[in-house]
Amino acid sequence: MDAFSIEGPVRISGETAAAGSKNSSLPILAGCLLTDDECIIENVPDLRDIRTMLRLLEMLGRTVERRGGDVVVHAGRVTSTEAPYELVSTMRASISVLGPLLAKEGEARVSFPGGCAIGARPIDLHLKGLAALGAEIEITHGYVHARSPRLKGTTMYLAGSAGSSVLATDNVMMAAALADGVTVIQSAAIEPEVVDACHFLVAMGAKIEGIGTTTLTITGVPRLHGCRYRVIPDRIEAGTLLAAAACTGGDVFVRGADSSHLGIVLDVFGRAGMTVTSSPEGIRLQAAGNVRPVDFETLPYPGYPTDMQAQMMAVLAHAQGTSVITEKIYPERFIHVAELNRMGADIKLEEHTAIVRGVSRLEGAPVMASDLRAGAALVVAALAAEGTSLVRRIYHVDRGYERLEDKLTALGARITRVRDQQ
Repeated sequence: MDAFSIEGPVRISGETAAAGSKNSSLPILAGCLLTDDECIIENVPDLRDIRTMLRLLEMLGRTVERRGGDVVVHAGRVTSTEAPYELVSTMRASISVLGPLLAKEGEARVSFPGGCAIGARPIDLHLKGLAALGAEIEITHGYVHARSPRLKGTTMYLAGSAGSSVLATDNVMMAAALADGVTVIQSAAIEPEVVDACHFLVAMGAKIEGIGTTTLTITGVPRLHGCRYRVIPDRIEAGTLLAAAACTGGDVFVRGADSSHLGIVLDVFGRAGMTVTSSPEGIRLQAAGNVRPVDFETLPYPGYPTDMQAQMMAVLAHAQGTSVITEKIYPERFIHVAELNRMGADIKLEEHTAIVRGVSRLEGAPVMASDLRAGAALVVAALAAEGTSLVRRIYHVDRGYERLEDKLTALGARITRVRDQQ
C-alpha cells in the first residue's frame, strides 16, 4: 500500500494546470451508454475512479480507448445490463449507469454503490426518480433491478431531507432524455457538474431546458447520437491547490480553473486574508501575512462545497483566532479532525460543528487518510508542518487527484510516494 512522505515546511508557489473534473467525467462516461455511436470525451483525468468506470463500461460490452487526455467510447451495443458488486462497491458514482442502461436497454441490474466512508449516502432519490418515470424496481441480494420497456415523462420533486442530489439528478435526467414525453425535475441539483452533464446530453441530441436552474424540463427523443465533448476543469482539485498555497504562505496560479465555479470558496479564502485574482486564464492565490479565522458552513451549490471543507480546515488550523465550521451536507464528515490533531492542531467537535483554534505551527506525524478529501487535507497540512509526515492510505487520494505529488513537487513541495510497510 502506498503512502506519501512529506517534508515540511515548504512554500508552495508557481503555476500549475487544472485537471478535468472527476465528478463531471464519471456520469458523462456513464451517459455514453445512451447511444450506440462513438463518443469522444476530452479532458478526462487519469484517476483510479475513472479507470474503474472504464472497466465497468467494458464489462457492459463497450470498447473503450484512452488517447492521452481523451477517452473514446467506440460505437457498439451493450452486451450486459449488470453492473457487478466487485466494481460498483468501490465507487459510488458507478450508480450512474443505472439510468442510461434502463432507458436504452429497458433493464438494469446494478449493485448498491460503495466509496468513501463519510456517512450514509443513500440512493433513494435515484430510485424515486426512476420509479416516477415508470420503472419497476426490485431490491434483492444487494442489487437494484430496474425494468421498463419504455419510460414515460412526468413531473417530479427530486429532493430529500439533505436537499437535492447531484448523481440522482444526473441519473434521472439521463433516463428522461430517452423517455416518451416531457419530464420536469423540480429541485434539481445545480452544481457545475450537473450543468456539464446537461451540455453533454444536448451535444448528443437531447432536449433540455432550464439548464443551471432548479427546474429541468427534458423532452424525450427517440435516440441520441455520438458526440465529441470536453469536460469542465475540476473545481475541487483547483481549490485544493489554492489551499496548499494558502496553508504554506505561498503564491499559486491554477491555469484553466474557472472562478465562476468556486465563488464562495474564493470568498472564504479572501476573508481568511488571501489575495485572490481571477481571470479567464485561471485563478491566482497569494498568501499575505497571517491567516485570519473564518466561520462557514457547507451547503449545496452555490453554497460552500463539502468537498472543500477538510482542506480549508487544514488552512484555518494556522489562523490567528478561532474558526467555526458547520457541516450540513454530511454531518459525519469529520474523521480527519483526529488526524489533524495528531499533527498538533487544536480542533474540537460539537455535534455537526468543528471549532478550530489556530496554532502557531503543526508538526509532522504519521496520519491516515479516511476518505478522498480527508487525504487531501492531510497532504495540505503536511506541507506546512515542521518535520516529516507520512500520509497513509493514499489510494483514497488517487481516486480524485491526478498525479498530485508531481503537481506539488513542481510547485516546491518535498513529497515522495513510498511503499508503506504497515
